[in-house]
Amino acid sequence: MTDIAPASPWPQGWCPQARHIASPNFGPRPPGTAINLAVIHSISLPPGIYGGDEIERLFTNRLDWSTHPYFEQIRGAEVSAHFVIRRDGELLQFVSADDRAWHAGLSSWQGRDNCNDYAIGIELEGLEDEPFEPAQYMALASLLKQARMTYPLDHIAGHEHVAPGRKRDPGKAFDWAGLQALLGWPSSCFPGAITSP
Repeated sequence: MTDIAPASPWPQGWCPQARHIASPNFGPRPPGTAINLAVIHSISLPPGIYGGDEIERLFTNRLDWSTHPYFEQIRGAEVSAHFVIRRDGELLQFVSADDRAWHAGLSSWQGRDNCNDYAIGIELEGLEDEPFEPAQYMALASLLKQARMTYPLDHIAGHEHVAPGRKRDPGKAFDWAGLQALLGWPSSCFPGAITSP
């Protein structure tokens, strides 16, 4: 697991403790935008398979669509997230947090559309509705604490909360109460009523 201890603000939006893999799939945030939301996702490629380099290949437009039948469903997708947290807690960063990653799609949070404009996207390697690893929660909490030292981060939501009916991740097994306990942040930072899986 990568220990992400509190440190100085991230140079140009890059977390020094992350392994950097630059994605071409990003753009500028609207001028003057406050980055105050973290959106939690889950991803595995192919679904339910962990540990390969397919996520890295997808986010860098190098995925060979012919290597698995599932990939035909996402052929041509140009997507990214700022961060990916592997099952063992390893932290990868694909886009500077100063920039706009392409992770949330059509989305809205608290009446504000286009979450990509003001959110940091964090993918947990996993399958929606299946448990995540303790190392992932530890890495996620550390990452969020450090992000909050750099940006006015005051809300955390799942993809399912910003795109209800369209997305289900990170899913029912995600331990929101456990994450809140690790962070020590107030309930107002989290979506709805906090419950453990």
